[in-house]
Amino acid sequence: MNKTYDVAVIGAGVFGAWTALQLARRGKSVVLLEAYGPGHSRSSSGDESRIIRMGYGKDEIYTRWSQRSLTQWKELFAASGLPLFHETGVLWLSGKDETRLNETRETLKRCGVAFENFDLAALQQRFPQIGLEGVRAGILERTSGVLMARRAVAATVTEAVRLGVTYKHALAEAPRRKGAACSVKLQGGEEIPAGQFVFACGAWLAKIFPEVAGPRLFVTRQEVFYFGLPAGDSRFAAPQLPTFLFQGDESYGMPDIESRGLKIALDAHGIAVDPDAQSRVVSEESAQKMREYVGKRFPALKGAPIAETRVCQYENTSNGDFLIDRHPEMETVWLAGGGSGHGFKHGPAFGEYVTRQILGEGAAEPRFSLATKETVQHRAVY
Repeated sequence: MNKTYDVAVIGAGVFGAWTALQLARRGKSVVLLEAYGPGHSRSSSGDESRIIRMGYGKDEIYTRWSQRSLTQWKELFAASGLPLFHETGVLWLSGKDETRLNETRETLKRCGVAFENFDLAALQQRFPQIGLEGVRAGILERTSGVLMARRAVAATVTEAVRLGVTYKHALAEAPRRKGAACSVKLQGGEEIPAGQFVFACGAWLAKIFPEVAGPRLFVTRQEVFYFGLPAGDSRFAAPQLPTFLFQGDESYGMPDIESRGLKIALDAHGIAVDPDAQSRVVSEESAQKMREYVGKRFPALKGAPIAETRVCQYENTSNGDFLIDRHPEMETVWLAGGGSGHGFKHGPAFGEYVTRQILGEGAAEPRFSLATKETVQHRAVY
């Protein structure tokens, strides 16, 4: 007879891995089910790197979650001996409308986050390699930076297993019966009994629960580029160049980390896609547009070769807030996702929150409820 677990977590991306780990830390018996592997290349937790920043405008909840998460990421990496956080700093660059930058300043002050202010002249002096057309001001979060995403997820799963989590490489089916689910069935027919089920399946959440999550999650194609750098040129590596975000352009990027080149992408939502069927090859049209953009923002890299590319996806909620709530018709099933392009950094805090909800500790955050998720997008969280 199969063991009955306290909790079955389906999906070993950053949200599922940290949920399993946090539950194990609280002494719960957990099975973690993953169809493709932790941080696999088709997941939203894949690729090499992700930004961890504290700035969120006036959305203090995410600033505080980032602070808590960075502490736990560092603790995990220190215990494992893996150098998976790079303190590059994170530079916010704003145009004429400084509303969001000013809101970020005030929130960072309230939360005790160290940062530097820059006007245009100071930016030009400090970062001469950046093309600052249209930029008026900036702030630099000195102690923020980059998480090595794919390996960070694998390290989280390894720690979870060390603490007693059972990991199974298997495809799980969604429960179909209303009420209290008592097991999930694996593709081969095996039943996994558990008291609670957390579906943290990223872009697949909408496909697994098409009636409930399908209309409220918007899966979009996102293309990422790595540009090769001039030989012997250190201007595009930290500390000369921090991680950067151009607010007016809706773009972001990272300095040269582990000799991969300059990473850059647009944060604007791409076209709607199916995570199983979409092509993982960037289009030549997008590549040409990014070449032109890099030439504008980093003039010394005009004509630089594209060394690598990635195609992933965001799983966006209507406004960018996370989705963490019980299934409305299955009382033992939890939906946990909606990373919306900014979720990776929050893995530790996300897992803590899910754990507290399962254990009945503390009030639920209304912003994460299913009831607040609409079927039309009005992006508000960046």
